[in-house]
Amino acid sequence: MITVDFTLLPVGPGHRVLDLGCGGGRHAFEVYRRGADIVAFDQNENDLAAVADMFAAMRAEGEAPADATAETVKGDALAMPFDDGAFDRVIAAEIFEHIPHDTAAMAELYRVLRPGGIAAVTVPSWLPERLCWALSEEYHTNEGGHIRIYTRAELEAKLKAAGFAVGPHHHAHALHAPYWWIKCAVGPSNDDHPLAVAYHRLLVWDMMRAPALTRTAERLLNPAIGKSVVVYVRKPLAGAGRRG
Repeated sequence: MITVDFTLLPVGPGHRVLDLGCGGGRHAFEVYRRGADIVAFDQNENDLAAVADMFAAMRAEGEAPADATAETVKGDALAMPFDDGAFDRVIAAEIFEHIPHDTAAMAELYRVLRPGGIAAVTVPSWLPERLCWALSEEYHTNEGGHIRIYTRAELEAKLKAAGFAVGPHHHAHALHAPYWWIKCAVGPSNDDHPLAVAYHRLLVWDMMRAPALTRTAERLLNPAIGKSVVVYVRKPLAGAGRRG
């Protein structure tokens, strides 16, 4: 399930890309397929091991260009082991809502992105997330859960304060929002509830088949109930200065 629009974050041969908080690697794999050099970065060793295995499988099956590179790196988003301006592109998908010191992590993102480079930042959208919090305390109080809800204005203000020039935005995954409302209503850990199981099957079918009807419905619903909001930002060229 890809959240980032790669027409707004173009990646390809010659680009070095960081997937910050890569999780299961969904964006890292797509970047690798497109021929860029990808670094999948996370704190979770188990996730990174699975991502490394998938990179190896992709190489073996020829799913990525032979000259593209892919690696995993374990570390802290507040103190990344990379040089200043090390990356042409950064993807930070659904990570800042987990980090207590989100502005410090945004400053690190700014540091490792080269001047003129582009980053895509995604977080849960305000309305769908607010409903999840209202329906279930467990949803947001479990270890490693979401500790804040962003409005787009707040997210953009924090990114501007870090020095970024804010560009376009969009919402994504509207059809996933009702699934999480169901999960929160019946209990986030209740994976066997018939309604949750049935809706999950619908989502899997939609992702596998991508029928025109559901794709059109999601596109129309995204501005209102898209589960994620994506903001694209650029680091100003050298000499443009940094705010704050």
